[in-house]
Amino acid sequence: MLKIMITGGAGFIGSNFVHYISNKYEDYEITVLDKLTYAGDMENLKGLDNINFIKGDIADEKAASEAMKDADYVVNFAAETHVDKSINDPASFVKADVLGTQNLLELVRKYEVEKYIQISTDEVYGSILEGSFKETDNIDPSSPYSASKAGGDLLVSAYYKTYDIPVMITRSSNNFGPRQFPEKLIPLFILKALHDEKLPVYGDGKNVRDWIYVEDNCAGVDTVLHKGKIGEVYNIGGGNEKNNLEITKLILEKLGKPETLIEHVTDRLGHDRRYSLDASKTKKLGWQPKWTFEDAMEKTVNWYKENSDRLYQATKTL
Repeated sequence: MLKIMITGGAGFIGSNFVHYISNKYEDYEITVLDKLTYAGDMENLKGLDNINFIKGDIADEKAASEAMKDADYVVNFAAETHVDKSINDPASFVKADVLGTQNLLELVRKYEVEKYIQISTDEVYGSILEGSFKETDNIDPSSPYSASKAGGDLLVSAYYKTYDIPVMITRSSNNFGPRQFPEKLIPLFILKALHDEKLPVYGDGKNVRDWIYVEDNCAGVDTVLHKGKIGEVYNIGGGNEKNNLEITKLILEKLGKPETLIEHVTDRLGHDRRYSLDASKTKKLGWQPKWTFEDAMEKTVNWYKENSDRLYQATKTL
């Protein structure tokens, strides 16, 4: 039986990946390591009786060691990810995304793990006004969040070059879908609109992001895990470039709410204008997004409508 350790498995993308792997590979033994911060929720793992759960921080050697000691594969989703919070508290992002990653890499060496996947983000490349980033492009992060993720990526690459450990990196575009904590644009705006509250759009709302349904990203990570080449970086993009104002208006339309709920607010510090990924390298491994943006948004909106009572109160803490 193959054993896989998934860090951050009670968070948004991590929990969706746990569900994905659990459903696809019946013979995999899954261990989840999660600190259960505000964005991690055991409710996200509801219905999964075939996993081992360990509460702990990836920066804690004892907890991470307990989770990893028998693992064949390690997939690291654990991270602080909210840009706004990183601007106010950079240190916690460095601890989780840099020092936490370094701790995991040391344990990968110790336990001779067969494969380690670092889950990263398109934000490490910085902004691009035309064209799309390839894996070979320089990284140029703009926020403490993206800088901390870039730091983790660089450590992964350095450990591969120095210690020859079996690592790969995936960098995905903006994920959306079920189980996302409502601090990010789509779940936050769905929940606020359902309660007829103002939707705070940064600046002119024309900042462009490439959106990918979380299940498609999980399939991409799975493809890289099983077919990717050790030492390589793989972009996973949805091919759905839309600006924040377009997303906001689409949410209001689907919920039958007026555009008067839109409220433009002062732009975020260091706000990148556009992200775009060239995912052709990952597609050569046999991966393709399966969800259309329209169908994925419909499913996402419906999920948050069904879970509004449980999640709405979380928006009050932001």
